[in-house]
Amino acid sequence: MKKILLYAIPLFLLLSGCEKYLDVNKNIDAPDEVESYLYLANNIQQLQGVYWDIRALGPMTQMMGTTSYVNFANHYYNTGSDAGGEIWRVVYWLQGMNLENMINQSVEKEEWTLAGMGLALKAFSWDLLTKVHGEVPMEDAFVPGLLSHDYDYQENIYPQVRAWAYEAIEMLERSDETVYGSKITDNDFMYGGNKDQWIKFAYAVIVRNLASLTNKDDFSSAYAQELITAAGKSFQSSADDATISIEGGSQGAPYSGYNNFWGTARGNLSLLYFQHDYAVQVFTGTVPQYDEQTGDKIRQENNDRYPFKPADSQIITDTLKDVSGHFDPRVTVKLATASNPDYENLDNADSVKAYDYYGGSFTSRSGPIGTAPSYYGRNVTPTWSGTEHDGAGRWLYRDNAPYILTTYAEIQFCLAEAYWKLDQPGQAFAAFQNGVRADMEFTSRYITPGKEGSPTGGDKITKGVFDALATEYLNGPYVAGLTDFSLSHIMMQKWVALYPWGAPEAWVDMRKYHYDIEYTGDYPSNGNGWIQAQIDQKWDSDPTKVYKGLYMGPAQVQNRKSTYNVFNEGSPSYRLRPRYNSEYMWNLESLEGLKPISGTAPNYQTSIPWFAYPGDMPN
Repeated sequence: MKKILLYAIPLFLLLSGCEKYLDVNKNIDAPDEVESYLYLANNIQQLQGVYWDIRALGPMTQMMGTTSYVNFANHYYNTGSDAGGEIWRVVYWLQGMNLENMINQSVEKEEWTLAGMGLALKAFSWDLLTKVHGEVPMEDAFVPGLLSHDYDYQENIYPQVRAWAYEAIEMLERSDETVYGSKITDNDFMYGGNKDQWIKFAYAVIVRNLASLTNKDDFSSAYAQELITAAGKSFQSSADDATISIEGGSQGAPYSGYNNFWGTARGNLSLLYFQHDYAVQVFTGTVPQYDEQTGDKIRQENNDRYPFKPADSQIITDTLKDVSGHFDPRVTVKLATASNPDYENLDNADSVKAYDYYGGSFTSRSGPIGTAPSYYGRNVTPTWSGTEHDGAGRWLYRDNAPYILTTYAEIQFCLAEAYWKLDQPGQAFAAFQNGVRADMEFTSRYITPGKEGSPTGGDKITKGVFDALATEYLNGPYVAGLTDFSLSHIMMQKWVALYPWGAPEAWVDMRKYHYDIEYTGDYPSNGNGWIQAQIDQKWDSDPTKVYKGLYMGPAQVQNRKSTYNVFNEGSPSYRLRPRYNSEYMWNLESLEGLKPISGTAPNYQTSIPWFAYPGDMPN
């Protein structure tokens, strides 16, 4: 197994003899030049930082609840912490000049393959950065000698991201005469040096960039065809998914960073993060019906397992009906259950379908009908050893699980939404089906069943049973047999496919549809969608509501009805603040000048980004 190259420059120094090092470098603290290929592994592996910030973004999408990042779960972020600032750190520092040097040196030496890979990574990272934080310093980012950095606005950043991606494609398609040997294959933890897949990845970045603009007034005329064209040149199957392989090794690994951020060895999920009750409702088909007069859920008698009446129309599944095709097996893998602690009958579909699932609230493991377990499937703090333990974890919450950047399934849902906006439901439905099918393949790929009869961790289903149930589901009423196809089906299936690794993109989608807030005009505002104490959200009966069952913390329904911090002035968050130790310590003047809301204002986190405005941003 290949080793992870976490820090290219330090490792280069360690591999160089001291006498030789002094002979070839003028700078006694660092080498004058690092060969371009030595940057590659470092720039790829630093994208694990996305998972760090999912601790903030998961709760904001109601994928997760948390007892740790509670400010984010409550859509409020003060300026005294670097929490939620890891993507910022990745782009400006961990990749930073390492990535710039990789690109510039490669271009100078006509190493077009490395230059293209670097530009594709740059496009991906900057697309993510601006979607999470909004305005960011771009033109000034790496200008030598500057002590302050002006911010650029999204209408300028967005086309630059696509320009980098197209330049990456152009570089990768060039004939490269460089003899790399194993220099690229040994350091490319995404595609092992496969240029064709890197080209597809660059097109995927373009698709993701454009997909955030689907609610803009000029999407159909200005962006839709470009998205469709890019999707056709992007991933062709789940085999093209952009993932970062890691070594794992659990407690025996030389460094904890060899393990996945979500694995048991690093202890980051623990019991501090857990599945949200909204996620459980969506995955099990138990989105409740609400009394629109009171906002209360409607109770059903003699059903302790599900005491609330499900809404008549479920978008993803209706697991409570024991009929072929009605059970979505992704629930047994993506979500956790404390059922079947001894891993019995993992190859029995009826046993698997009988599991119970519980979700927590925004900031408590205690939910409306039960207590959310750990992501590994127990109601105790996860452990990796003992007579009962979680081992190396399970699915993507496993020590050796890859990091997921984007998938064929995601691209297909972006394509489906674009076709829907163009009023081409036939093409949209075909892409929708491709997306669900691909997510089933993606989910199955990373299943690692537990040991039969042994409470020692793993997934509580076999691949064989999962694949059989997936086939039934794909042929059933929620996919192939769907008769009331709608935008909700596209976006909610995309939300399921993104769970939880794609929380940043799920948050993009929720914000561009303004969290299904009930308002008039171009965008919601105080008194037009919310007041200080309550957000007015569309009822599920409203055909224009995209995310059925989604209600924010201060919404008008049971188990919500909280309030946001007074500084939010009633609004949910639309961006994360920039990293505190960077901008609020060293770049305050530039941050302060941002419009329409200053970056130093107490409600800056509620400033709506350009991608979420139907038209231009207000002055």
